[in-house]
Amino acid sequence: MKAINPATNELIKDYREHTPEEVAQIIEKVQHEFLSWREVGFPQRAELMHNAAEILRRNKDNYARTITIEMGKTITESRAEVEKSAWVCDYYADNAEKFLADEIVETDASRSFVAFQPLGIVLAVMPWNFPYWQVFRFAAPALMAGNAGVLKHASNVPGSALDIESIFREAGFPENIFRTLLIGAGQVEAVIKNEQVKAVTLTGSEPAGMQVAATAGRELKKTVLELGGSDPYIVLEDAEINACVNTAVTARMINAGQSCIAAKRFIVVEPMLKQFEDTHTQLMKNMKIGDPLAEETQVGAMARMDLLEELDQQVQKSIELGARLLCGGRKADANGAFYLPTVLTDVKKGMPAYGEETFGPVSAIIPVKDAKEAIQVANDSPFGLGGSVWSRDLLKAEKIARRIESGAVFINGMTKSDPRLPFGGIKKSGYGRELSHYGIREFVNIKTIWIA
Repeated sequence: MKAINPATNELIKDYREHTPEEVAQIIEKVQHEFLSWREVGFPQRAELMHNAAEILRRNKDNYARTITIEMGKTITESRAEVEKSAWVCDYYADNAEKFLADEIVETDASRSFVAFQPLGIVLAVMPWNFPYWQVFRFAAPALMAGNAGVLKHASNVPGSALDIESIFREAGFPENIFRTLLIGAGQVEAVIKNEQVKAVTLTGSEPAGMQVAATAGRELKKTVLELGGSDPYIVLEDAEINACVNTAVTARMINAGQSCIAAKRFIVVEPMLKQFEDTHTQLMKNMKIGDPLAEETQVGAMARMDLLEELDQQVQKSIELGARLLCGGRKADANGAFYLPTVLTDVKKGMPAYGEETFGPVSAIIPVKDAKEAIQVANDSPFGLGGSVWSRDLLKAEKIARRIESGAVFINGMTKSDPRLPFGGIKKSGYGRELSHYGIREFVNIKTIWIA
C-alpha cells in the first residue's frame, strides 16, 4: 500500500497491508472492547471526545501536512479540515446525550418510551478527498452513541488513517474501540460478512456504494451511503452577480474541485449568461496553482494522475460534442497531477459535463431561458446531493429550492456540510444521513419499551 505525493509523484511511504487473519483478530479485539464501552456513561464519553478535539487543534499543522502530501489539497484547506474535524468532535460531545435521551410516548401503557442503544461495530469505508473530516463525521457520533468503529480508508491516505486511530487512543479512548484496517478493496466484503460487524457507512463512488450495499444487503446489515454529486448552481436574473460569481468559484474549486458537494453545473438564465461567463472565467484564470504546501497556493494537485486523465477525457469529449472552452482544458505544465481551472459553456444534454460527475476543477455552464427550465435541468441528473439557488427574491428562491431533487439546497450561499444540519443525498447520491441528531440515530437500535 503505497502513499505517493500527487504534487511531486514521489513515494511517501510503503505500508504493509493487514492480512485477513490480522483483520479478523483486530475485529475480535474491537468487539471485546465494545462490550465494555457501551456501558460507559455519556459524561465520560464526552470528556474523551473533547480530548480528541483538543489534540486535533494542538497538532493541526502536523496533521494538515500529512493530508496535503498524501492527497494534494492546499495546506490552508488541510488546516481548515482539521479544525472542522475538531468541531464535529465537540459538537457530539456536547449534544449526544440530549440526542439519544429516552423519548416518552403517551400510549395505553402506564409508561412507554423509545430508547436509543448502540448496535456494535460499524465499518466505515472512507474516501481520500477529505481524509480527516469524512472519518470524524462518522466516528464522533458513532463512538458517542456507544458503538465501536473500524476504518477502511482509501489506499492513498494510510498515514491519515493511522493518525486518526492514534488521536482517539491519545485522547483516552479504549485502545481497540476505533481501529484502522490497512486493507485494499478486495478485503472489504469479508469484513462486512464478519458477524461482529453490525453496520456499514460508506462515502465514495457510485460503483463502490453499490458493491457495499449489495454485500451488506445479503447480510441484512444497515448501511448509510454518501456517493457522488453533480450539484446544480442556479443563477436567476435577479441574482446579486458579484457575490454569486465569487461564491461560484469557491464552490467549484474547493479541494481542486474534488468534493461531492462542489457546485458542478452552473445553470444560468440567459440575461445573466454573458456577465457570469466573463467574470467566472476571469476569476478561474487568476487562481494560483502551485506547491500545495505553499501558503499562497489556491489550487493544489488532484489526488492521482489517473483521476486527472479521466477528468480530461470528460472535458475533451464534451468539447467534441459542442461545448465551448473558455479557459483551461488541459493538464498544467507541472510534474504532478495539476489540472488547469477550466470553464466550459454551452454545455448540453448528452455531454459528459452535463450528465456525469466531473471530479476536479471544471465548471460546466448550462444556459437556460427561465427559472422553470432551470429547475428541469437541475433535476435532470442521476444525482441528488446538494444545490444552490441565487436570487434576491427569497420567497421565489425558497419555492425553487423545494422543487430541487436533492438532500440540501442553499439559497444565496454555497452548499457545505455543517455538524448541526443533516447531510446526505437521494437518487444515486445515496441514502441515509450523517451529522445533526439524524446522523447519530442512524446506527442505534431504536427500541420501544412498554410498561403495563
